[in-house]
Amino acid sequence: MSSPFDILVVGGGINGAGIARDAVGRGLSVMMVEQDDLAAHTSSWSTKLIHGGLRYLEYYEFRLVREALLERERLLAMAPHIIRPLRFVLPHDVSIRPAWLVRLGLFFYDHLAPRKRLPGCERINLASDRRGAPLKPLTKVGFEYSDCAVDDARLVVLNALDAKERGAIVEVGTRLESARREGKLWVATLKDASGATREVRAKVLVNAAGPWVADVLNHRLGLNTSKGVRLVKGSHIVVPRLYEGTQAYILQNPDKRIIFAIPYQDDLTLIGTTDVPYTGAPQDVAISDDETDYLISSINHWFKREISRTDIVWDYSGVRPLFDDGSINASAVTRDYVFDIDAPEGQAPLLSVFGGKLTTYRKLAEHVMRDLAPHIPGLKPAWTAEGTLPGGDIPDGDADRYAADLLKRKPFLGADRARRLVHTYGTRVEAIAGGARSAEDLGRDFGGGLTEAELRYLKSAEWARTARDVLWRRTKLGLKLPKEAAAEIDAFLNSI
Repeated sequence: MSSPFDILVVGGGINGAGIARDAVGRGLSVMMVEQDDLAAHTSSWSTKLIHGGLRYLEYYEFRLVREALLERERLLAMAPHIIRPLRFVLPHDVSIRPAWLVRLGLFFYDHLAPRKRLPGCERINLASDRRGAPLKPLTKVGFEYSDCAVDDARLVVLNALDAKERGAIVEVGTRLESARREGKLWVATLKDASGATREVRAKVLVNAAGPWVADVLNHRLGLNTSKGVRLVKGSHIVVPRLYEGTQAYILQNPDKRIIFAIPYQDDLTLIGTTDVPYTGAPQDVAISDDETDYLISSINHWFKREISRTDIVWDYSGVRPLFDDGSINASAVTRDYVFDIDAPEGQAPLLSVFGGKLTTYRKLAEHVMRDLAPHIPGLKPAWTAEGTLPGGDIPDGDADRYAADLLKRKPFLGADRARRLVHTYGTRVEAIAGGARSAEDLGRDFGGGLTEAELRYLKSAEWARTARDVLWRRTKLGLKLPKEAAAEIDAFLNSI
C-alpha cells in the first residue's frame, strides 16, 4: 500500500486550491480532489473582484477589511495577467447615507492598510466630470476609489496548477464518497468519473467543500458540528456595454444594499450582485425573476441608458457558503472565515472551512496551516506572500506591454488574440504559441481565436475535460462563440 498523504483536501474551489498550494510548498505530500471541475461552483460565480469590501465597514468588520486590503496588493503583484486595477465611481445618495459618512468610510478604506500600487479616493463633481456623463442627474456629488477586477475561475486554476507543479496530486471529477478514522490516519473512499472507487490514506483531512461543507461532515464523514453554513445566493446579469470608459460604478439602493456595474470582456457590462437566502441544492441555483427585476431597476434608476430583460446576454448565480453568525439580514452575514477543528486525542485531525472570499483565500490558507501546525511536526514556515502564480512573472507586471511584445514576435496572432492569451495565461502563453511560426501551426480555430493548440494545452496542463470547462471557466469564450461550437470542442477534446 502506498504511503499516506500528509493532507487530503476535499474541494477544488479557491479555498481548496489555495490550501493545497500552501501545504505542498511547505514540503507536505498533498492530494486535492474535486467532484466536478475546478471552480465549477461558487468560485466562478462571483462578482469577479479582488477588493477590500468597502461595505463591510458598516458592519465593523475592520479585521477582515484590513486583511483584504493587504491581500489586494499582494494578489495584484502575484497575478498581473488575470488581476487588473479598477476605479469605482460611487454616486452619492443623501437619502441613504450622509456624504460625510461615505467620505469617512473611504478614508478608512484608504488607510487601514498601506497602498503601493493603487491610487486613493477622490471626490468628483458628477455634473461636470466625464465619469458622471453616463448617469442620470440625480446628484452632483460622487467619489472614486480603487479596487481590482479578477478572472475568478482562472485564479483557482492557477493555484491548483502551482500546487501540481510543486508536487501535489490534483484530481477533478473525483468525489469523496466517505472517510473513516483508523487511529492517526483517515481512510477515504474516492469515486472517479468512470464510477471506479479506491481508497487513499491521509494524516489530515481538510474539508473545503464550500456549499457542501456540511454535507461532507454530516453524510460523508458521519460527524456533526455546532458551526453551520448560511447559504446566500448572489446573482448577476451581463448586458451590452452601458457606457464608455474603463471605470466601474458602485450604486446605492434604497434597501442600503449596493450593486456594481463593471466593464466586462471589452464590450459588455457585468451587473450584480444580489444577496438572497438560499435553501435549495447548491447545484440547482439560478437567478429568479425578482432578482433580475432588482438588478434592472437599480441600473435604470441611476443610468441614462436604461435596460430591459431583452438586453441580457448572460446571467449566472452562485451560492456563497457563509458562516452562520445568526444575522437576520443576508447582507449582514459575515464574509469572514471560520475553521472547525475536530481532533480527538490520538486520532487523525479534521479541519473544516466555513466562509471566506476570493480576496482573502491566500491568507485563509496560511491560517489553516497555522491551526494545523500542532498536528504536523516540523511544518515549514509560511511562504506564499512572495513570488507569483503561474504566468504572473511578467516584466514589471505590465500585461499589456507583454501582449504587445508577443504580437511583434507573432504578428499572425492578431492584436485581440494576443491580448486575450496574455491576460489568460501570462507568460505561459509560450506553451501554446511559443513554437508557432504561423496561424496554421496553432491548428484549427474553433472561433474567437480558440485553437487546437490552446485546447491541447488546457487538457494537458489545466484539467479541462469538456467544452464547458474551456468556454466558461478556463476562458470566457462562451460569451463569444456560437452554441454549436461546444459540440465541436467536446469532440476534439475527446479525440486527444
